[in-house]
Amino acid sequence: MLEVQNLSVNYRSVQALENVQFKLHPGELVGLIGPNGAGKSTLLKALLGLIPVNDGQILFHEHPVRRLRHRIAYVPQRSQIDWDYPITAWNVVMMAQTPSLGWFRSPSPSAQRRALEALDRVEMLQLRNRQIGELSGGQQQRVFLARALAQEADLFFFDEPFTGIDRKTEAIMLRVFDELKSLGKTLLVCSHEWGDALRRYDRLLLLNRQLLANDHPDQVMTLENIQRAYGSNLTPAQRAEEAFLFC
Repeated sequence: MLEVQNLSVNYRSVQALENVQFKLHPGELVGLIGPNGAGKSTLLKALLGLIPVNDGQILFHEHPVRRLRHRIAYVPQRSQIDWDYPITAWNVVMMAQTPSLGWFRSPSPSAQRRALEALDRVEMLQLRNRQIGELSGGQQQRVFLARALAQEADLFFFDEPFTGIDRKTEAIMLRVFDELKSLGKTLLVCSHEWGDALRRYDRLLLLNRQLLANDHPDQVMTLENIQRAYGSNLTPAQRAEEAFLFC
């Protein structure tokens, strides 16, 4: 579905990515992991065409990704969103229709139905008229997941979706991920998770400016790969878990 070929990106005069290449296939849940500053968010932005690339190409169904951008949904980091902006959960989800409707056309009944169904899937229908800033962190994340669902995309990018959420939201998100996989959708999740949580993914991409590993979680999370990627950047908790996992 998505093919990245020899991708290199300079971001703010720093080489953020170098010769990255991989493929994503239908029905896969893929985790993108690596230390802070490894280029994970930069990679997502490059895949979306939000920042220029220096070399390489990105193909979606064998076409340049920019031609099929409307078939890709993106849920950014919560820290990148202005939660004080005066907008309701309903209007956030309806923003998914903007690329197809334009800014000045009223949403069709079918577009409104998609938004209602998406909010219902993430158990946020009853709070659809609530201001986004009034919601909890987990509820806010579910609203943005609903926006992605309402877009009816084929490829989904999530940037740290499990950060700062409650257990209910995590369970809902994982259930929706399984539903999307069963429909043949492809999900790429940028994550700071560690340990057993990584086994939820079909495959891991271990990144530190270059792609260091691309395989099943048990094959990627080896002592050698972890040390290559994280080096001395491991937190004390991660070091303790590393010792437990590989003793």
